[in-house]
Order: sequence, then structure tokens, then C-alpha cells
Amino acid sequence: MAAQGRGSAAVALGLTLLCLLLHSEFTDAATYVVGGDRGWTFNTVGWPNGKSFRAGDVLVFRYSPSMHNVATVSASGYNSCSAPRGSRTFNSGNDRITLGRGTSYFLCTVSGHCQAGMKIAVTAA
Repeated sequence: MAAQGRGSAAVALGLTLLCLLLHSEFTDAATYVVGGDRGWTFNTVGWPNGKSFRAGDVLVFRYSPSMHNVATVSASGYNSCSAPRGSRTFNSGNDRITLGRGTSYFLCTVSGHCQAGMKIAVTAA
């Protein structure tokens, strides 16, 4: 019976430490509204400049879903303003995307919008 109690205490301690670790990881995350007050619109290509992003930060894309969308693309898709088949596309008008480590690329797939600067590249440490 005593051995079972110690095992339970060890499991409880382990779960507590895991929760603290996860809590500290997520409490440091920041939320950014892409484009600021203007939201996800034309000429947002420079919006990430001067900002320090970290893995776990959340980008919020706000836009009119009848006019725009957000697609995650590769560097090649970003440079060519094209979303290859299979690219994940969001269209709620209030999309929340959590950044991973490295560079993430986003663009609007509506014809001509990416070419008008409706794309961003965000690098998270």
C-alpha cells in the first residue's frame, strides 16, 4: 500500500511539473493581429518588419471572407505568389495560426492580391 502511495505521489509531481512547463511555454506566447488596425489587406508585405516572433506566437488574420483568404505556402509559393494544390487555406475572416520555429509564409490566393502585397513571411525563433 505504501509503495502505491509513493508511485501516485511521483506521478502527481511529474504531472505538476509538466503542467508548469507547458504553462510557462504558452504564457510567453504573444498574439499579433496581422496588419494591425487595418487587418489582413493589401500592402501588408512589410508588416512583420521590426517585430520579434517566437515559436508559439499566434498570428490573427482579420479580413472580409467574401474578399480575401489566407494560404500557408512554401518559400517558392511565396516568391511566385502561388499556392500549390494541397496548400492549407483559411477563409473564416478571423483565422488564428500558431507559429512554429523557422519561417512561415502566407498569402491571399485571390487573383492579383498577392501581387498587390497581400503576403507576409514571418520568422520565429
